[in-house]
Amino acid sequence: MSNLEKRILTSIIALPLSIFFIIKGGYFLTFFLLFVLFVSMYELFSVFKKIKSILFLSLVLILSLFSIYYLRENYLLLLYLTIVISVSSDVGGYVFGKVFKWKKLTKISPKKTISGVFGSYFLSLFCLFIFFEILVPGSRVTFEYFLITIIFSTVAQAGDLTISYFKRLEKIKDSGKILPGHGGIFDRIDGLMFVVILASLLGYFSII
Repeated sequence: MSNLEKRILTSIIALPLSIFFIIKGGYFLTFFLLFVLFVSMYELFSVFKKIKSILFLSLVLILSLFSIYYLRENYLLLLYLTIVISVSSDVGGYVFGKVFKWKKLTKISPKKTISGVFGSYFLSLFCLFIFFEILVPGSRVTFEYFLITIIFSTVAQAGDLTISYFKRLEKIKDSGKILPGHGGIFDRIDGLMFVVILASLLGYFSII
């Protein structure tokens, strides 16, 4: 089985399972978030050696998991939107980067390309319209949500590069092996962690 096939199969299983726990909420979500926390911390202390990497990534992880719980309890639709944008941004960047193979974006992450950046924005905006059509039928996509999608996609890509930077400092490719085709949990939720933190702040301060 190729790496792409493993990646697709893992996503087909992991994404719906994650959505299930989010929809259920309550103890189900708490159990799921604690599971992610413990597995991620195990990966973190097993793979990363530098204290600053461990401290920073631990802080981001804890804040992001708390943000998911906060959004689930107070801004459920916004949480769904952050997930949709984060996932579509990641998929768009991966697919466009593989297909068009344009100029490299940065040395921090050699696989990231300029075409991947455009792909992330394109698929994020496309999925925004699908999101409104399915979850908010009859509503139009306003300029505010168009702008939010661009910002969230940018943050997701920046988050991806941030985690790549810390992995590069440690001279490792993946943060773990628990997710076939993806690596570790940090490799899978790198962009989402930063987006949910931003979304929870926007919700808390009533900016969105």
